[in-house]
Amino acid sequence: MKKTLTILGFLAVFPAGVALADDDCFVPMADWQPRDAVARLAEENGWAVRRIKIDDGCYEIDGSDAEGRRIEVTVHPATLQVIEFEYEDEDDDDRRDQDRVRDREGGDDD
Repeated sequence: MKKTLTILGFLAVFPAGVALADDDCFVPMADWQPRDAVARLAEENGWAVRRIKIDDGCYEIDGSDAEGRRIEVTVHPATLQVIEFEYEDEDDDDRRDQDRVRDREGGDDD
């Protein structure tokens, strides 16, 4: 009986934890701020915008910060609140480029 209650308690809490980790935006398009407002937000923060796109129902800004580091910022479409801010890892880009060259040359380091 104790084991059953423990399992039921875990199952009751687990979906709530998954829902909290979700970074999708579920906002009707009628409530969205215009793309120009997202561009102004980026400018106010000193970000140079390369591209503004929609991903998982949120605005996503690809660009660079005032120091020139590549960034990816997820913005809530209605409130323009920053949901997630990531620095793009240039090492990953370099590694990806090296892999492409190696694949084109038909070589394998292994």
